[in-house]
Amino acid sequence: MRATRPVATEPIQTERLSLVLMDEAALEALARRDLREASERLGADLPADFPAPDGTDDEYIRLQREKLRTHIAQREWCARLMVRRSDRAAVGHCGFHGPPGALGRAEVGYTVFPAHRRQGLATEAVAGLVAWAWEQGERTVVAAVPPANAASLGVVRKVGFVQTGRRIDPVYPSFGEELVFEISRADLLRETGGADVLAP
Repeated sequence: MRATRPVATEPIQTERLSLVLMDEAALEALARRDLREASERLGADLPADFPAPDGTDDEYIRLQREKLRTHIAQREWCARLMVRRSDRAAVGHCGFHGPPGALGRAEVGYTVFPAHRRQGLATEAVAGLVAWAWEQGERTVVAAVPPANAASLGVVRKVGFVQTGRRIDPVYPSFGEELVFEISRADLLRETGGADVLAP
């Protein structure tokens, strides 16, 4: 049985990013379309179309608020904002789909906003999430990617994930089939000769 850990609400730090937890107050402000308050609470400059330029804002915010309420004692496994450390600009969002104990796995998700793509930020954020999950005692992290999403496939492969199967998205079945990838700390240590390093 895993020992209970205190909730770790500090940002996950990578070379260029702070991965900042989105708390209930910030999500509530976003639900009211109050970007100014949300920006102040998150300590970041949010773009005008945050969180999704494709119009899926309401569903994303609803889902994240629901996850946070369900897993308040383990909220560090919920949504995070990707904040560029040099200027505090929000460049995307990422996190886990929920606590591993509730899902049976530690599964990552991530989105980089269009203006900030092709800079390696998703790779850096995912590597940071994986390393953090291992620090919490997880041995394996999962990612699921649509087969046509070449950029996202590149991210998981660069980090070291290996495809292990296929599935239909359990939250959004209409999205269709996804390729399932896993990365195991033990496997990576063997491949790197024992170097406990996960570089973006």
